[in-house]
Amino acid sequence: MFNIKQIMITIDPSKVSTGKLHGFLLGAVGPRPIAFASTIDIHGNPNLSPFSFFNVFSANPPILIFSPARRVRDNTTKHTLENAQSTKEVVINIVNYDIVQQMSLSSTEYPDGVNEFVKSGLSMVSSEKVKAYRVGESPVQFECKVNEVVPMGNEGGAGNLIICEVLLMHINEDIIDENDRIDQYKIDQVARMGGNWYTRANKGLFEVPKPLSTIGIGVDSLPEDIKNSTVFTGNDLGKLANVEGIPENTTALKFVNKHNDIKDKIQQANKIEIHKFAKQYLDQDDVDIAWNILAAK
Repeated sequence: MFNIKQIMITIDPSKVSTGKLHGFLLGAVGPRPIAFASTIDIHGNPNLSPFSFFNVFSANPPILIFSPARRVRDNTTKHTLENAQSTKEVVINIVNYDIVQQMSLSSTEYPDGVNEFVKSGLSMVSSEKVKAYRVGESPVQFECKVNEVVPMGNEGGAGNLIICEVLLMHINEDIIDENDRIDQYKIDQVARMGGNWYTRANKGLFEVPKPLSTIGIGVDSLPEDIKNSTVFTGNDLGKLANVEGIPENTTALKFVNKHNDIKDKIQQANKIEIHKFAKQYLDQDDVDIAWNILAAK
């Protein structure tokens, strides 16, 4: 027998707050795949939101299950759950690294009727079997009918198992290998961990800051030259769009004038060079400096 000397902390779920328990559960159970769920409401308004309580549970029939939980803070339900219950349809899109920032931005709790496809800058692609749209940038998309919704409880934090049967599966041919299988390197999936942490297959942990509680401006509110830039990736746009507002030109100039290294770099630079310089800071997750560089010109 090994002499194991560990000091264990014992948690009784009935004696801690739901929020604290939620943090322990998510920190311990991972990595968790992400169901990027697209639905529509009864009026045809699109909705898009990610959920990391998700997995595949059967191949015959092909069954996926994800679970939108009731909000802990006020015990309300999410639009995805309401739409799945009323329309009995959903598209589950797989999240890869190229769209992780836009996926995170879409989780912002925008008001009812706001199109998260537009806010996140992701493409709406018509489905063939269901009315909900697919995410064009997702490497794999599942058109599903909702067979059943199973509530786990009535209090804040309670999950709702949405049992989905796959009607059609769409796979980007670029991720298929010579053996007609999905190449696990090329699909480049990301998975959820605890807190702000994610993991990327074969690359390890990285952080994605949670969307602003004050609501990010969204990709649709970015200046046209930034949205259409050949320099910025979708992830870059997601970072730039997760701000409460764009700095005023005068404010940005004051910032730049206090930093001679930045001032000298951008003084004679053209737009492409400015974008490349700002991207260096975005790659370091320093969105504030990137925005000041972009707003100063």
